[in-house]
Order: sequence, then structure tokens, then C-alpha cells
Amino acid sequence: MVENDLVDCMIALPGQLFFTTQIPVCIWILSKSKRGSAQSPSSPALLPEGEGSQKLRDRSGETLFIDARKIGSMINRTQKELLPEDIAKIAETYHSWRSGRADGHTSPSYEDEAGYSKSATLDDMRKHDYVLTPGRYVGAAPLEDDGIPFETKMTELSQTLYAQMAESEKLDEVIRKNLKGLGYGE
Repeated sequence: MVENDLVDCMIALPGQLFFTTQIPVCIWILSKSKRGSAQSPSSPALLPEGEGSQKLRDRSGETLFIDARKIGSMINRTQKELLPEDIAKIAETYHSWRSGRADGHTSPSYEDEAGYSKSATLDDMRKHDYVLTPGRYVGAAPLEDDGIPFETKMTELSQTLYAQMAESEKLDEVIRKNLKGLGYGE
């Protein structure tokens, strides 16, 4: 399927979306032809509202990977749901990548987003031994800097750790004393 250039997009969804399984799922979007043209897709549900056809760019040799495992909201302790804005973000990313523009006219063109989406080539997929897990391609999201220098953080964390270790020693002594009082001493 990969070598025949049929895989258009892979979308990893979060776990706990379905009642019958807690594991994450992956949506495979396949395409017989990735050549650019005005097409009327076979699945109108994937089109933004009001569009019957759209001009698609040539995506030959490319596959879009979207890692949406971190989106969604818990509705109870065992069930997660995707909100309409979550679904819209995924759909907009896919449509932007397919057409080169999110709405064909005014929105900016698609750009890879670290930790979320990546347009990979056939060579990229070969290098990964054809593993189509989106997380393998999108990488990690950039960490936000909180503005606190490393040395300051390390000093604070070390002080906290030493305080906790001292408290642990006190609690160990209390436990030993209580065990000895119950007749289980050394």
C-alpha cells in the first residue's frame, strides 16, 4: 500500500474514545490518486461545509501523519470525547495539506507542526521500515521555557529532595518504633 502510494493520511486518535476498547485507534485515509486536480471526493463528510469539490495539489509520494492522541476531553473517568473544535482542527489540517490552503483561498498553506503533524515522503517511510505510526514522524512538541534558569531549578529541586529524604528518615524511625512496640522489633 505504501509503495503503491495509496496511503494519503494516518491520524492517531487518543485512547478511551470508544466504550468497547480503551486503546488508541488510527484512521487510515486512502487515495487511489494523489495527483493534483479539481476532484469531487467520494466522502463529502471530509469536505468543509459548503464545498462540493476542491482543487487538490499533487501529493504523489507524500503521506500526512497527524498525531491527535493528546487532544480531546475526558467526559468521565473512563471515556474521552473529541470536541467539535478538535475535529475541526484535524479536518482543517488534512484539507490544508491536500489543497495547499485550508479553504482554498484565504487561509495559510499547510506547515508541519512538531508533535502534531508531518508530511512525510516515501523515502521517509522506507527509512522507518514502513511503520505508519504518526508519532514516529511528527516528533515531539517543543517544550515551553518557563524562564527559570536551569541552575535555579536544580538548586530548588535538590533542596526539596533533601528535605523529603530527611522526612523519610524520620518516618522510617517512627515505623521502626511502632513495629518494636508491637513486638516486631529487630
